Amino acid sequence: MRFAAIADIHGNCAALKAVLDDIAALGIRDIVNLGDCFSGPLEADHTGDLLLLLDLTSERTVRGNHDRYLIEMAADQLAASDAHAHRQMSSRHFDWLRKLPFSMVWREEVFLCHATPQDDNVYWLETVSPHAHVTLRPQHEIEALAQGIEQSLILCGHSHIARMVALSDGRLIVNPGSVGCPAYDDDAPFYHKVETGHAMASYAVIEKTEGGWAVTFRNVAYDHMAMSRLAAKNGRPEWASALATGRV
Repeated sequence: MRFAAIADIHGNCAALKAVLDDIAALGIRDIVNLGDCFSGPLEADHTGDLLLLLDLTSERTVRGNHDRYLIEMAADQLAASDAHAHRQMSSRHFDWLRKLPFSMVWREEVFLCHATPQDDNVYWLETVSPHAHVTLRPQHEIEALAQGIEQSLILCGHSHIARMVALSDGRLIVNPGSVGCPAYDDDAPFYHKVETGHAMASYAVIEKTEGGWAVTFRNVAYDHMAMSRLAAKNGRPEWASALATGRV
């Protein structure tokens, strides 16, 4: 088994296209998607059309927290990034979102969720201190969140940080990083920033070998400045900075 894992596209269709081209160049046909597909001041409409064309259905895609906001909240209650996406999206995009599960098991061997198996808005592999430090979550806390999952490979996204953590029983948790948003700030649970320090699109290639799961994190260059300029045009300077530099 060899496949690609993508997450956190956030409406960045140019980054998604670059990642898909890279995946195709590697000869990989299977892709799983860990959610947060649309939210952002970019191109939610084009992103949605491409995901539908790829047929990344509910059998290969789970719903992210921002995906959930788009289908559960009234348009006038959405935050800026979600509201921008909502205005661009068509009924077919919303219909696709409504069919996505919170979590799933893919091909009986891989567990997929957006953030944690219990909550789509909590970092699994990271923790945030009251002083805005984002660090690796203690091992016992990571393992507690994985209780009850039988699959040897567990995939999550949400934090936009490419990372893998081995559990004491041999299971592996992998976050492939973010396709379309290399940096952001947030005020929950405390104000903090997540910054990759680069402007490339990120994803992971995962292969089952005789020795276990092998993970390769890949970073793909694309015309990130075009997306940065689009974010600036749409009144989002913090997104423009993030897309240009990987920092906010």
